[in-house]
Amino acid sequence: MPQMRLDKLLSHLNCGSRKEVQALIRAGRVSVDGTVQKDPAFKVDPDRSQTAVDGTVQRYRAQRYYMLNKPMGVITASRDERHDTVLELFPDELRRGLFAVGRLDKDTEGLLLITDDGALSHALMSPNRHVEKEYEAVVDGALAADAVLRFEQGMTLRDGTECKPAKLEILETEPELRVRVTLKEGKYHQVKRMIAAVGGTVTALKRLRLGGLWLDKTLAPGEFRELTQEELEKLTSQTWKT
Repeated sequence: MPQMRLDKLLSHLNCGSRKEVQALIRAGRVSVDGTVQKDPAFKVDPDRSQTAVDGTVQRYRAQRYYMLNKPMGVITASRDERHDTVLELFPDELRRGLFAVGRLDKDTEGLLLITDDGALSHALMSPNRHVEKEYEAVVDGALAADAVLRFEQGMTLRDGTECKPAKLEILETEPELRVRVTLKEGKYHQVKRMIAAVGGTVTALKRLRLGGLWLDKTLAPGEFRELTQEELEKLTSQTWKT
């Protein structure tokens, strides 16, 4: 990979804004391959050089992967004039080039992958890959006695939409009906529409899993973090299987 300015690299690694990382460098808190570098313009090879801040090595990734716990009321879009978007939850210095993998409805919360890796996004969303998506829902009303079977068999919705076989689990019925739904596709409002087809109305919906990636329970709504190397490897290894 071409060499990169030290301050640009550290900003890309979310060590601070360009001005903040320049201050770190000039203060002697940054080393490259074991040697302190005080020049923000010092050129480094992100793939070969070992860059550390206060002794902690900063790992470079050519592409970025973030887990976001999407809150309700925020739309899955890069920009919108009327509504807050998921990318506005990220600071300006991180936002450029990022996009959400798939969509969650405005009133749906939970796991959303944010990245700049178009190939991975395509693979995760391709219906031919059969990547599982797992949700928990609070449901109003009583479900049909054969609801679980109808999910297992797949169903045709009133408008003719064909839904592939899915999994419906009843988690609890009191004090409210709570279910888990696992899909291998992602049609428009699919969980809500399939639940409606068996007699219920979804009043709250949260995505917990995308392929091998589970929502970090320590992330509050609106918070995000980078994927760990283990999470990324698990996600990509399962995704690229045919």
